[in-house]
Amino acid sequence: MAILVIAEHDNTSIKPATANTVTAAAKIGGDIHLLVAGSGCSAAADSAAKIAGVAKVLRVDAAHYADQSPENLATLIVAQASSYSHILAPATTAGKNMLPRVAALLDVAQISDIVAVESPDTFVRPIYAGNVLATVQSSDAVKVISVRMTAFDAAAEGGAATVEDLAAGADQGQSKAVSRELTQSARPDLAIAKIVVSGGRGMGNGENYHKLLEPLADKLGAALGASRAAVDAGYVPNDFQVGQTGKIVAPQLYIAIGISGAIQHLAGMKDSRVIVAINKDPDAPIFQVADYGLVGDLFELAPALTNALG
Repeated sequence: MAILVIAEHDNTSIKPATANTVTAAAKIGGDIHLLVAGSGCSAAADSAAKIAGVAKVLRVDAAHYADQSPENLATLIVAQASSYSHILAPATTAGKNMLPRVAALLDVAQISDIVAVESPDTFVRPIYAGNVLATVQSSDAVKVISVRMTAFDAAAEGGAATVEDLAAGADQGQSKAVSRELTQSARPDLAIAKIVVSGGRGMGNGENYHKLLEPLADKLGAALGASRAAVDAGYVPNDFQVGQTGKIVAPQLYIAIGISGAIQHLAGMKDSRVIVAINKDPDAPIFQVADYGLVGDLFELAPALTNALG
């Protein structure tokens, strides 16, 4: 039984979510092959070969994979599917865009966002915004699975997998990347940060968000996050959003300031190791999951917390 893991990369390096997905694949059991499809992606393939547990890296280097469009990737993956019992990808934006296409072309049911592996055909995934865990068993010949990266530790380096070139598939020509705007920040990536400081609707406006939370985040070396309400109100861009419809995070420390704790937000951060909440409403749902809670005016407590850090 061999397992195909779809690597996320930027043609130069492998993104962290791939290592978490390799760990999930290892729990299923069997040889793990990592697919690296891109343009000028040899460096990424070499990096993938160093991930512990990977037996083989399949490198597909062609110009029409430069942007890793989901249509081209899905067609390439389906062409290899008969050699594998499982196809895994991270449950990231890219994975959620590509993997359902693979499942549809194979005419199988996708198992989404797994958080545990019970056996090669049985998996655990959250439903109802993470309030219930469903155990799902699949009888499909090829199991197409997306993996919640925060539920699995990242695979270590130290591997020495072989790198094998694979023939490129045809360019589907269904979509084309016209431009790309990337958010540049000196702070850690929100999805993998060890400390996250998040603000909600209680911040009042974007100016308050930046004035109160950036100094705190800077002192902690933290990433900045936000609730959906704060994003919808225009305080910060969409890529700050934590929650069911945003990014799923599980840092060592999560500080929620002015966040009431709607179900969809809790689904994105309740697995954090330590949760600190600041809110003026003592009955706010966020306190039900918080390890430490401060009830009071965030405009007083947030600067006090920042000052206390020296």
